[in-house]
Amino acid sequence: MNKEDKHIVLFDMDGTLTESRQVIENNMLESLKELLQISNVEVGVVTGSDYDYVKQQLGLLLSESSMCQKIHVLPCNGTKYYTPPDSQSDLYQLSYDEDMSMLLGKENMRSLMQMLIERQSRFSYALNDLTGHFISYRGSMINWCPIGRNASEEQRNNFIQLDNSYEPSLRLRELRALGYKLTELGLDSLLTVKLGGDTSFDVYPTGWDKRYCLKYFKGYKLWFVGDRCKENGNDYEIFQEVSETGFAFETDSPERTCEIIEDIKIKIYKSNYNTAPMPS
Repeated sequence: MNKEDKHIVLFDMDGTLTESRQVIENNMLESLKELLQISNVEVGVVTGSDYDYVKQQLGLLLSESSMCQKIHVLPCNGTKYYTPPDSQSDLYQLSYDEDMSMLLGKENMRSLMQMLIERQSRFSYALNDLTGHFISYRGSMINWCPIGRNASEEQRNNFIQLDNSYEPSLRLRELRALGYKLTELGLDSLLTVKLGGDTSFDVYPTGWDKRYCLKYFKGYKLWFVGDRCKENGNDYEIFQEVSETGFAFETDSPERTCEIIEDIKIKIYKSNYNTAPMPS
């Protein structure tokens, strides 16, 4: 089958395929399984999270023998690429990896980390709960989570309520402050900061947003589904780009994503029918 005949359906993870930081549920597994039963459809999961979180949340999906050979795993906005295994018994292998420290240099990385540590200290005054794992360097990006990646679901929900109790929200205010700080450090032209999920910020080299993953799928017909498609969200750029050449959908929950998958299936079935050769 030629690439021109193939469809790649790209999904964000948190808030799209799963609830934030939660394990994929059976109804989503069934929806994806039905989608992948279409012979010319493949799926990609493009997320700001690193591969360890993908495994925690989507392990049931990636170990499903009937699907794993058609699923591409694209952590850290696709700057890491785990290609589908060749057989059901093989494991996913890292085939591509970027490193932002090589781009920024040692001194700029040091300045950036020091600034984030200082912002964490200031942000902490507004928080009742602090856990751990506030700053995560993922090679091609940095995730800063003021409440801590180790927060319980209750602590995360408390933070989200606190964040949204302000207008604009605490994170939007901090997003603006981070922009000023990057300018002071002379890094504003090199780095982009976006809201990551419900509780964090993603910092990465400009251009290393989720559009990065599209380089792996040249010639495919593109689809995208994500929940952070507004300007400050980390799905914004890929949502805009895929909208120009393919189909992009904004979701607000995994339940809504299942409905969108049904719509995608219908559109692809119709496309396959309309392009099928006429019988002789």
